[in-house]
Amino acid sequence: MKKKYTIQKTPFVVPTTDGKVIEEHFGLASDNNAQVSIAHMVAPAGWSEPFQTPEFDEYTYIIKGKKQFIIDDEIIILQAGESIKINKNTRVQYSNPFTTACEYIAICLPAFSMDLVNRED
Repeated sequence: MKKKYTIQKTPFVVPTTDGKVIEEHFGLASDNNAQVSIAHMVAPAGWSEPFQTPEFDEYTYIIKGKKQFIIDDEIIILQAGESIKINKNTRVQYSNPFTTACEYIAICLPAFSMDLVNRED
């Protein structure tokens, strides 16, 4: 009988070049049919990425540290214990301009894909 649950003990570690740690527990990296992605992330102090307009909703829960979001020219800073949902097709920039690393969980629906993130050059 097939089990009705999946335990993830070895998340897919996404290779990065900017010092950010991305451990995808569920998502397209490990399951081509994934409907959602759930990742544990650590953004180092001083980290940032380009503006993007993703074609997925993104939920972020901050575990430790602080993370900055620029959404439609509004700067939002979240800290441990706070969370945010950013609706798909919203222009956003993620960064950690602070002096300590930020640890967080990111959930994307539909699942994160580079084809859907629409990062600016």
